[in-house]
Amino acid sequence: MKYFFLTEGWTVGRVWGVGGLWNEAARRRPPEIEKLDLCVWDHNEKMWLYRVEDAVLMLEVRPTVIPPKTSPSSGIGQVVLTRLITADQVIDRLSKSASICQPHPPNSAEKQMG
Repeated sequence: MKYFFLTEGWTVGRVWGVGGLWNEAARRRPPEIEKLDLCVWDHNEKMWLYRVEDAVLMLEVRPTVIPPKTSPSSGIGQVVLTRLITADQVIDRLSKSASICQPHPPNSAEKQMG
């Protein structure tokens, strides 16, 4: 498996594998891309951790909403991620992060009952 962090408010577009642009008809399935329940704060941006299958080589990512012209990132329409990271690199990044967030912290009452 490979991993990448993606800023909240961005989404995955096109995907490339070994044979080029991912072809769902030829492969008979979409690429395995999973948003995990783990994120980090980096320069005031919430970045979610995603997991992808090894066959994925590159991903196009883009904002889900076009930012206003006054936004510093208003000129960015899409980005291609070419350097996906390993599990060891994820652990290294998490260990160096000032803050890690989990969207659904365990409920202490559920812990006591389970």
